Amino acid sequence: MARTKIDYGIDLGTTNSSISRIESGEDKIIKVNGLDDTMPSYIAYNKKGEKKKKKAFAVYRSEQEASLSKEIEPNAFIEFKRTMGTDKKYFSSNLDKHLSSEELSAEVLKTLKSFVTDEVVNAVVITVPAAFKNNQIDATRRAAKLAGFEHAEVLQEPVAAAMAYGLDNKKKDGFWLVFDFGGGTFDAALLKVEDGIMKVTDTEGDNYLGGKNLDLAIVDEIIIPHIQVNFSINDILDDDTKKLKYREALKSFAEELKNELSFKSEFNLYKEEGAGTDDDGEDIEIDLTITQSDLEKVLTPVFQKAVDISKKLLERNNLKGSSLDSLILVGGPTFSPIIRKMLEKQICKPDTSVDPMTVVSKGAALYASTVSISEEIKEQTRDKSKIQIEIGHEASTVELEEFVTLKILTEKTEGTIPNKVFAEITRSDRAWSSGKVEINEIGEVIETQLIEGKTNGFEVSLFDDKGNILESEPKEFTIIQGIGGLNSMQGLTLNWGIEIKKRETGKIEFKQVSGLEQNKSLPATGTA
Repeated sequence: MARTKIDYGIDLGTTNSSISRIESGEDKIIKVNGLDDTMPSYIAYNKKGEKKKKKAFAVYRSEQEASLSKEIEPNAFIEFKRTMGTDKKYFSSNLDKHLSSEELSAEVLKTLKSFVTDEVVNAVVITVPAAFKNNQIDATRRAAKLAGFEHAEVLQEPVAAAMAYGLDNKKKDGFWLVFDFGGGTFDAALLKVEDGIMKVTDTEGDNYLGGKNLDLAIVDEIIIPHIQVNFSINDILDDDTKKLKYREALKSFAEELKNELSFKSEFNLYKEEGAGTDDDGEDIEIDLTITQSDLEKVLTPVFQKAVDISKKLLERNNLKGSSLDSLILVGGPTFSPIIRKMLEKQICKPDTSVDPMTVVSKGAALYASTVSISEEIKEQTRDKSKIQIEIGHEASTVELEEFVTLKILTEKTEGTIPNKVFAEITRSDRAWSSGKVEINEIGEVIETQLIEGKTNGFEVSLFDDKGNILESEPKEFTIIQGIGGLNSMQGLTLNWGIEIKKRETGKIEFKQVSGLEQNKSLPATGTA
């Protein structure tokens, strides 16, 4: 199918990733392996140097556990999103080479793309944390190029979540706070919504705060102290390299504890193996019962950092929790009853109407439905034997009617074009149709009717004067009703300026560029 808009969105997460697309006007999650909404952001290589698409997480954990007893080079990788835009390299002995963060991220993107089996995907919108700096965003774009995407746009994760939330929500005015606690990063974004038109007012975040910190807190304050009571592991803990490796290996147990206590009052963690050996060579056994209260004491300080960031964001905008109309949760850790209780007590009661795991991916697809594919890709994918048409319309609107222009592109069509061509626009639910309207190379305007608060999909059919269907493309387009101001939703997360060396003093000073201030709506133009 020839697409004029990108239509595909990817949530490239630290621990989990997902891909969505627009189908007949609806945002749909593409199932991973036909079953799951998300896939772990882990990459593993076998001894032949081939990528393991399945069970990479299990491979990673087994290698971590094996590394406790002997020195091995890892061939499975995790959490490389945290080092995007840096010089950090990951060595794979099976490949006999070092890999950069963007190379590993590209493999995740390739895997996600492979689950699309009915068309070739050349363009995509990829989400990034709001706190990502330019070097990290550039690294994400490089990863997309390495993955084979010819056109890639980036979208801030909180903005994507707000789009998906805002479309289904009846609240079209007020202030929204997006609380995005992911596997490796945290973002808080404040949005002002007026008549469905959303604008990011301010953002704050921490690129090194997320689910990983929760797991390590459990390892450091619960699991390792328990092991120390029954076993001697001083040789491990006194060596920084060994200790780092040991903590990583125990994280899977911490994740299990955390997940089980999300819906149980207590849980017994019993492991006969997998925890390595002590200083005397004895296998370490774990038999530990933990209550929700025990877990809350350990996780609260980590979660509090995110809550404090959110409160700081509200305070500098002269707002309180009671001023918010919605508090939107994003990210797997927000399923925890601990953070939900903390937010309700310190800010306001969270809205739990959206799935924290898929809302970013769906929002990315919604945004992608508003972004035109590059002309290069359009030309590559044209089937010029079909009548080529140009469809002009607003990508999103808060109105219930939208004017659409249809124009025949004679210079792009190699097949025969009848003297008279009629077009009919039909909404995907079949409840509205324009009827047949004659169009030509000059263009015709047709008024469409939209369903309120929906992503409206439309089909375009061409006919000759005898009513015969004519082969044409593109055949579909989408208009989002209920959300406006998409072009101004994202803003600069930092102040932009120029470093100037003063001749008089020899000191380097920062000069702010007018028009490129923090939170300035994108696209932005500055003058120095």
